[in-house]
Amino acid sequence: MSFGDQNNPYGQPPQAPGYGYPQQGGQPYAAYPQQGGYAMAPVPAEMPGLTKAARVFMWVIAVAHIGIAAIYGVALAAFSDEVKKHDDVDVQKFGDFGKGLIGFFIVLAAVFAVIGIVLALRYANGGNGVRVGSIVYASFGIISGLVNIGAWGLGLVVFILAILTIVFCAKRASAEWFQRPRY
Repeated sequence: MSFGDQNNPYGQPPQAPGYGYPQQGGQPYAAYPQQGGYAMAPVPAEMPGLTKAARVFMWVIAVAHIGIAAIYGVALAAFSDEVKKHDDVDVQKFGDFGKGLIGFFIVLAAVFAVIGIVLALRYANGGNGVRVGSIVYASFGIISGLVNIGAWGLGLVVFILAILTIVFCAKRASAEWFQRPRY
């Protein structure tokens, strides 16, 4: 085996920065093991700002869904009291259907809140599935916001934040955060 030309008066040529050296670019990088040793790769060491904002939006959307469930609960109580005032069988049948529909919306809003909380909690350690799940959740959040637009403005808040969540989760910085290697 040869280790270079030993009669070269200029010595061994310097190695150019490249593989194995940190890249320049303002983004903090972390080392991770690869075959043959450690290499520096563009892996974010901390959660990017857009991703942090998306996580906060997920929390706000979840809390808004809890509020929407509470509003539906109040509506259910008022509707039930109104139905009790009438003795007609047709009104009772209509009332039962209405109470079931409002109850369905309460459960749906509560489920949306739980899913949003679970996704927001998984942002720090979750993989790409959390990002994709957040995009899908926010897509349904847009529909939920439009349906609940009259619920004291909570529907409008959900609508706007769901759009922003989709945009922020689709950004490259967020994709790099969720696709980073974890050892």
